[in-house]
Amino acid sequence: MKKAKMHIDKNFVIDKVDNRLFGSFIEHLGRAVYTGIYEPSHPKADEKGFRKDVIDLVKELNVSIVRYPGGNFVSGYNWEDGVGPKEKRPKKLELAWRSLEPNEFGTNEFIEWCKLVNTEPMMSINLGTRGIDEARNFVEYCNSPEGSYYSDLRKQHGYNDPHNIKVWCLGNEMDGPWQIGHKTALEYARLAEETAKVMKLVDPNLSLVASGSSGWHIPTFGEWEATVLEHTYDYVDFISLHAYYDNYENNIENFLAKSINMDSYIESAVAACDYVKGRKKTNKTIYISFDEWNVWFHSRKEDEKVEPWQIAPPLLEDVYTFEDALLVGLMLITLLKHADRVKIACLAQLVNVIAPIMTRKGGGAWRQTIFYPFMHASNFGRGTVLQPVISAETYDTKDFKGVPFVDAVPVFNEEKSELTIFAVNRAQDKMEFDCELKGFENYSVIEHIILENNDLKAVNTEDNPDNVKPHNNGNARNEGGKVKAELSPLSWNVIRLKK
Repeated sequence: MKKAKMHIDKNFVIDKVDNRLFGSFIEHLGRAVYTGIYEPSHPKADEKGFRKDVIDLVKELNVSIVRYPGGNFVSGYNWEDGVGPKEKRPKKLELAWRSLEPNEFGTNEFIEWCKLVNTEPMMSINLGTRGIDEARNFVEYCNSPEGSYYSDLRKQHGYNDPHNIKVWCLGNEMDGPWQIGHKTALEYARLAEETAKVMKLVDPNLSLVASGSSGWHIPTFGEWEATVLEHTYDYVDFISLHAYYDNYENNIENFLAKSINMDSYIESAVAACDYVKGRKKTNKTIYISFDEWNVWFHSRKEDEKVEPWQIAPPLLEDVYTFEDALLVGLMLITLLKHADRVKIACLAQLVNVIAPIMTRKGGGAWRQTIFYPFMHASNFGRGTVLQPVISAETYDTKDFKGVPFVDAVPVFNEEKSELTIFAVNRAQDKMEFDCELKGFENYSVIEHIILENNDLKAVNTEDNPDNVKPHNNGNARNEGGKVKAELSPLSWNVIRLKK
């Protein structure tokens, strides 16, 4: 049996987890909104048209912040189209995803929905086809109390109190040639700088996210971050990163190693941020908003067959496998290990579109395989991340060398006197796992949750929603200040200890 060891010390801290690390994303894309979170004709819809079965599942995930309304969608979106009386809202051709947008759901509906699921809104503005003027008016509409044109317009629309949206994204993926209004780094940097200035004049308490690279593979990565931050550093708080991973090659060893790429991507982006910090001789630190991340590849061929200009066509509806859930777990571990710099992260997306939750129009809602690692991390991963020292056997793949068979991270919730260890066994056989505790000797194991399956391609469906589901029959125990456990082959593990 292979062996892995981990040492943790209560005094060796990475940082406190920002609760916004457990965020998600709703875009006007496919069925994320219409027949996803919003379906007035559904038997389980409330009086506002929100699906209550979806609300219940989102609450299970304990999502802390939700980014809206895009994504590529936002670069051609006029926010004014989605407010006011619904019967007066225009239907428009939506160019990013070649769909017909009815605008029945907009800013105010989104804010109402956020309140129902107990999450914070994260709003994106259009810096593709629009800019400074639209941004200042949008902030005034959302955040100004009263007495100005746009704040009074919001009140006319039935919302007396300001929405007080604090986190705003300055556009989306502006480095990508596919983006409506794609810009060079300098073009975007200057526009973002001037837009940020104006937005903070309207509301000085905003936290702003500059659009960073759409992926590590983009040729301008690094240079883009440096140029953008040279201009926006004094006005923004975050720069964004996006990453999606695939398994087209059907190579489980290489696929599960791709979280190592995510780790390098974060470290490189942090280096670019700190390069500008040094140049500017400032004490201010820029943090990372990893506001799109997931596995994405299953649906791409099907999407090519979808006819354009439909309302809410089925797009990006990946049906996730058990092995996808393992990589999602590894990505969550990576995000937690960078809790000192990654303060916001959004699993993209939330419902139907590359999502942990799936629905059928007029029918049921169910949990995909990737639902479970996110739910566990969100509910048990809040606290302080401790520095893990891991010793494990390694393997090599086509793209990665020295991949450890076990990756893990501990999170200490001092308020609850709980310690949680998240661990993934990448090996295809059992792993003997020992974790030496310093400062937690008198903690007892209260639960060992395992997500495992003999079929790597196993999925959950409406007819078989529990095909891939965790159980808490793990064998972890604390023996004299050392947690001992057998990790099942290719498994996601949550070991919880309490004083």
